[in-house]
This record gives sequence, C-alpha cells and structure tokens, in this order.
Amino acid sequence: MTVRVGSEDASRVIEARALVDTGATLTVIPRSVAEQLGLKITGKSRVETGAGIIEVERSRAYIEIMEKSEIVPVLISDIIDKILIGVTTLEVLELEVDPLTGKLRERALHLYRATAAR
Repeated sequence: MTVRVGSEDASRVIEARALVDTGATLTVIPRSVAEQLGLKITGKSRVETGAGIIEVERSRAYIEIMEKSEIVPVLISDIIDKILIGVTTLEVLELEVDPLTGKLRERALHLYRATAAR
C-alpha cells in the first residue's frame, strides 16, 4: 500500500510503498528513509526478531494512511529495507486489518473495557 511518511514536524514528507506487519509492535523505517526525512534518534529499544533480540534506534515520524495521520514512535532499521507498518500505528490511526479481505478498514478505539477480577 502507499503511505505518506515524514519528519515529526511534517516539514519533509515522502510517499512510499509499505507493508502492514501485524506481528510488529511499532512501525519500522529503513535507515536510508530516516536519514532522507531527517528523523531524530530519541532512544534505543530491544526488539525480538526471528534471529533473536537486537537493539535498534527509536524515533518519531509523521505517518499518513487512508487520509488519517499521526505522529507515532518508529524503529530505525539497518536490516529491513521496507517500511513496515506496526500494530500500534494502525491502532492510533483507528485502522485494522480485515481478516477476511486482508485490507485495512476503519475501526473505533477502545476507551474502556471493564472485566471483573475474581
């Protein structure tokens, strides 16, 4: 799918192809794209991959999908060469993957769901 990705202040925005990865917590941006957008490193995160746990740099980026946009936390990857849209980005943008069609659809956020503890 096509997404718009930009710097935190949206002063630099590009249109790019991205994949939705429902197994990824955060959105992943290749380092080359992060440098093109001038993303500032805000910290590091330990992430679990198929090859084990690695440490990657973290930033914040403007993401726009289906005319919905937000500033979200992202991981900067030296390994992955594609933009991967993670679950938290989808949730913040009020989107989800339709399990029947595999396409994105709008959804409401969950405000509060009470369950009784016994």
